[in-house]
Amino acid sequence: MLNAPGEHLKHVYFPTGGFLSVLNVMADGSMVEVATIGREGAAGVFEAMDGSVSPSATMVQAEADICYRMTREAFRLEMDRRGEFYNLLTDYTHALIGLIMQSTACNALHSVEQRLARWLLMAHDRVGRDEFPLTQEVAAMMLGASRPTVTLAAGTLQRAGLITYHRGTITIQSREALETASCECYRTWTTLLGRMMERSRLRNPPKT
Repeated sequence: MLNAPGEHLKHVYFPTGGFLSVLNVMADGSMVEVATIGREGAAGVFEAMDGSVSPSATMVQAEADICYRMTREAFRLEMDRRGEFYNLLTDYTHALIGLIMQSTACNALHSVEQRLARWLLMAHDRVGRDEFPLTQEVAAMMLGASRPTVTLAAGTLQRAGLITYHRGTITIQSREALETASCECYRTWTTLLGRMMERSRLRNPPKT
């Protein structure tokens, strides 16, 4: 855990691989993921910008060899310069807000099977390999569903040949079929991310 709810964050984290989960924690200790952050973004941006305490928890889901971090003070100084760092992080925060809004709608409107497919796709994008660890307990926590419900959803995807699951390890067998099984939210997020990267590319065209 990088932080718990109600804590002041001392750093902004920039993962180079793997991914982090931003979790909303309820009074009874139950948690549900509201955002996934990989090498496309940073964790702790909102809190660093205004100095507020974090309303959520941030947890490492898949490890990376390197994760950069910047002190809150250095982050705010760099943002105050209004340079390319500011532009890129502003674009990213807009995309992240869109992801959080989409996740809220997704949790309310889509089936556990669709949401599990969406989550596996987002994890697959960030770990960069077909096989990665995932327990049913963690999947249930991420989706805000019971473990038996997630077990049934994973079984459906496995019987359809989309994934295999064995002793806490998930293997993606058919990426294309998993995208079909997912809800629209995965495509919405990738579109938001693509627009963010395109704006950055247009501001910083490659040198010839």
